[in-house]
Amino acid sequence: QELPLVERQACHFRWFNRGYRDFDEFLAGFNSRKRKSVRRERRRVAEQGLTVTRLTGADIDPQSWRFFFHCYANTYLVRGQLPYLSEAFFRRLAEQLGDQVLLVVASDGDEPVAAGLYLFDDRALYGRYWGSVREYDALHFEVCYYQGIEFAIERGLAEFDPGVQGEHKILRGFEPVLTYSLHWLAEPAFQDAVADFCQREARHVHAYREEARGLLPYRTGVL
Repeated sequence: QELPLVERQACHFRWFNRGYRDFDEFLAGFNSRKRKSVRRERRRVAEQGLTVTRLTGADIDPQSWRFFFHCYANTYLVRGQLPYLSEAFFRRLAEQLGDQVLLVVASDGDEPVAAGLYLFDDRALYGRYWGSVREYDALHFEVCYYQGIEFAIERGLAEFDPGVQGEHKILRGFEPVLTYSLHWLAEPAFQDAVADFCQREARHVHAYREEARGLLPYRTGVL
């Protein structure tokens, strides 16, 4: 605080492991209606004939990496944008951090149709890039959230940070948390203006966090 930096606050959504033995125990903390909703989404994936596989480290073969990059690039291309990371970047990632990489692949029969990429350490799971070559009901939630939660529980990871934005995460058990960043601007007048904005913005961020907490699916007394 003694440095000439502007603090900005934001609200992100994260999942916390409270010693769950499995996904069902995690869901047991939900109220009945929200628990049924999550189970319905997961059941819907299976009803469409989809299977989902988690791969780590050396189990992620070159073909799987190529398919993931195709999915990743397609996420941008369908919006008229170019992907900003190259296939070579992901190959390098596999070489340098292979044992800390999780790849989730969804298949329709023998055909892979979607993939999500995560990184993890001994404390937390971080995600995630995602893409698909075909649209399926509820598949995004399965690949990007539920598979990550299951993996974190199995590995005993304390936290799952799925990335910024996404209020739909709240109903799936991701809790609103405050995050902080520090900024320095060379022009003093601009620095002062930004600092004033960030102070006023922080009040709204805190109010938003409290409102978001009221939408969490957990039963009273669970958190």
